[in-house]
Amino acid sequence: MTLLEILEHIPPSDLSYDEWTQVGMALKHEGFTAQDWDDWSRSDSRYHAGECEKKWRTFKGSDAPVTAGTIVQMAKERGLTFFSSSDDDSLLDFEGVITYEGEAEPVIRQSPRDPVQEIITYLRARFEPDEYIGYVTSVYEDTETGKLSPTRGNYDRTAGQIIDLLEKCGGDIGSVLGDADPRAGAWIRVNPLDGKGIKDENVTDYRYVLVESDSLPIEQQNALIHDLELPVVTLTHTGGKSLHAVVHIGAQSREEYRQRVAYLFEVCEKNGLHIDKACKNPSRLTRLPGFRRGDSRQYLIETNTGKASFEEWRDYIEEITDDLPDAENAADFWDNIPPLRPALIEGVLRQGHKMLLAGPSKAGKSFALIALAIAIAEGKPWLGFPCAQGRVWYVNLELDDISCKHRIRDVYTALGIEPKHLDSIDIWNLRGRAVPMDKLAPSMIRRAKQRGYSAIIIDPIYKVITGDENSAEQMAHFCNQFDRVCAGAGCAVIYCHHHSKGSQGGKRSMDRASGSGVFARDPDALLDMIELPISEQLRKSEEDRAVCAVCMEWLRRFGFSGDVSQDDEFSRSRMMELCREHLKRNSIELMQKDIAAAVSRVQTRTAWRLDGTLREFPKFPTVNVWFDYPVHRSDRGGVLKDIDPDETWQKNFGKKKSNSERKDDRKASIETAFSAEANEGKASVKAIAEYLGVTERTVRNRLKEHGGFWIDESECGLKQ
Repeated sequence: MTLLEILEHIPPSDLSYDEWTQVGMALKHEGFTAQDWDDWSRSDSRYHAGECEKKWRTFKGSDAPVTAGTIVQMAKERGLTFFSSSDDDSLLDFEGVITYEGEAEPVIRQSPRDPVQEIITYLRARFEPDEYIGYVTSVYEDTETGKLSPTRGNYDRTAGQIIDLLEKCGGDIGSVLGDADPRAGAWIRVNPLDGKGIKDENVTDYRYVLVESDSLPIEQQNALIHDLELPVVTLTHTGGKSLHAVVHIGAQSREEYRQRVAYLFEVCEKNGLHIDKACKNPSRLTRLPGFRRGDSRQYLIETNTGKASFEEWRDYIEEITDDLPDAENAADFWDNIPPLRPALIEGVLRQGHKMLLAGPSKAGKSFALIALAIAIAEGKPWLGFPCAQGRVWYVNLELDDISCKHRIRDVYTALGIEPKHLDSIDIWNLRGRAVPMDKLAPSMIRRAKQRGYSAIIIDPIYKVITGDENSAEQMAHFCNQFDRVCAGAGCAVIYCHHHSKGSQGGKRSMDRASGSGVFARDPDALLDMIELPISEQLRKSEEDRAVCAVCMEWLRRFGFSGDVSQDDEFSRSRMMELCREHLKRNSIELMQKDIAAAVSRVQTRTAWRLDGTLREFPKFPTVNVWFDYPVHRSDRGGVLKDIDPDETWQKNFGKKKSNSERKDDRKASIETAFSAEANEGKASVKAIAEYLGVTERTVRNRLKEHGGFWIDESECGLKQ
């Protein structure tokens, strides 16, 4: 991808004036024109004709220039992914290498040929006649070490000029190129130059890179170069302990050259061909054949071997290292089909498969996933679904690490589960340290391989999404990372995602997750949560039920043995009457505190419906639950089954509330948020703001309006 192609992914309207100027400076530094900058800038409403040209003239360069890297970084920040050694999925897999087997292929020892013709063949294979080349035949000697090093050499003649002179020199190479010191040999620059210097900035075409490895025997170097099918233009014996392969890169810019060279070196390294990193410079010197070097000779072994171009070679490497399985014939497995993977969550998810939990903000998805982690670790049911006991890894991307630890203990306590298998839960706290999923997956696989996990839970995925979540192509690549983790770690992967904005009641469960439909189609199990509207009548009924339960508990505590009819047991007034008849006054006063707490829990309770789209199991009936902070509990009474979730949307278009009603709603929201976020009687203003989805300033205004809370600025929190 060229720098101008990368620039197409950066809308100029996204940039500040300083950033826009940096783009121009980078383009000029990389050899582009003011017109290139102008053409790109035209889509911005702030564009003024002639401004680019005027600004361009002020760019004089500096000791710390703005380079193509600035543009690349801008593009990365806007979701563009690049082909490179570190972030491209087309690299060799973690275990995939081309291993050399058998005896090393011997280097072909050619009989001595005419050195003049050897040099001419070499130059014609690599350069056009009108291209300037840099070559060195003179050296200087270090007086202390005696080491011979090349000088700057010559760089002001073209390949065509030198070939013409060599053809007429009568075998006297020195008359054309200069007499080389026989102790040192001669060199030539890897790429053509501009005739003005020998630095990287003098390179006119990023065409080749030098591949050299002196850590292996020459025979093995030769074998690996051929086995890898490197697109070698010239392969030269250096007269020393290595071969010099000039490899075709064919980059259109310095940045693309860097990326392609990094990819090439990565492949070579993974396959045992350890390359000198200094070879990456485009102005690097390589050995020129036709000259003696000590007791040996620098000679040309062959030209144009391996693949014809870098692109063809890259396709070849990706093809042979794609890790795709071979096709199977049905007759081969018909009588010996392996059993299905056992269920991890009965009726929902098999071991080694993927599950997505989707829902709106503040549905308690994290609490539900923590409860699932506990259910798997302890082998207990989750929302009514039996779970197989196993080891689980909870990857926390959102919560403060201390808050996460508290939540795990709080959920254990609320569920009433004895923590017998705490050693089966591992937590990886990555808040503030998360990286994109394609970078996280290898680290995750490496850490998980020896742990024997049944499941890895990733909460939430918006922290690690790479690319545009509305792009099917980019989200398919993103979701493929979960497959890599499943396969690499040998366990199920469970993750959560948020709903799109707007009413969800009229949508199918698989259409509610935000972004591309890939999110719904990719997992083996999609569980979707949607909130159910609670009428005042139902809320009052639940309060009465909670009060009756407290009354019955207190009556039994003090030995009440009388008969209570079913009607009485669910009558708030009758149960209170029984308590007044059989309990002492101080007991009734204590009971009233329990009643107030029970009513408060009912008032802050929300109702949810869980629906499933499954690949491996038949569809299960919808599950209705109460989110009774911090856990979801099944609606055993069945009071939620007939609620239409879209009533919430319809109510939004009904009669507008009065100022008094809106004020009461604001007060209730503060109380609800405080109940949900409070710890030891206090909660931070920030936590309340995040719970309500408003600013901290709005929270402070609502607290002042409520009057029942006060803010302790010394602790940056609020108390009731």
